[in-house]
Amino acid sequence: MNDTVVLFHGIARTKKSMEKLAGFLSGHGYRVVNVAYPSTKFSLEDLVGLIRPQIDDAATNAGEGRIHLLGYSMGGLVIRALLKDYRPANLGRVIMVGTPNNGSEVADFLKGWFLYRKLYGPAGQQLITDQRTMIGLFGAVDYELGIIAGNRTIDPVSSLIVGLGVPNDGKVSVDSTRLDGATAHIVLPANHTFFPVNKVMWRQALSFLKDGRFLS
Repeated sequence: MNDTVVLFHGIARTKKSMEKLAGFLSGHGYRVVNVAYPSTKFSLEDLVGLIRPQIDDAATNAGEGRIHLLGYSMGGLVIRALLKDYRPANLGRVIMVGTPNNGSEVADFLKGWFLYRKLYGPAGQQLITDQRTMIGLFGAVDYELGIIAGNRTIDPVSSLIVGLGVPNDGKVSVDSTRLDGATAHIVLPANHTFFPVNKVMWRQALSFLKDGRFLS
């Protein structure tokens, strides 16, 4: 196989959080590029500019193969912003895992807190459910997109913030992960924090990369 998968970690994480997934995909024949970026230092717009050279290199090195993109949490938003103005000629499939495509109620609750602003930076302020300021940042979904959501929470406080009875992964509601134009959407019994090491997610992601659909 000549295909490449580029991995985008979540906010306040590092590429190390995606290493086990990278190893799994490598074991199934994919060339993996695990992107590193300072997620808490810049806005989503600025992060795209910082990441672009790594994507250019990955696309060039992919040769005749396709380049697939997989983003965890805010990493999916980085992908959306990237693809609005730049798309590798050999773009394959895109996967978003626990991505707050319609914002996070938890970010709404915490956005004014000094510690949250300090820890999560400019991009953290862009994770809110009021997406009016984000209209120009994302384009239409006109590529193969698979979305993986979770509905297990281990944090009762966050679940109260999201809303009682609202399916969520402890940080992001299932409904917030949805996006018009997506090819497929699946909900797993998974928690947001541990999504990157969730082996059920790994297998579903692999299925979408290979066949453009999730396992039933």
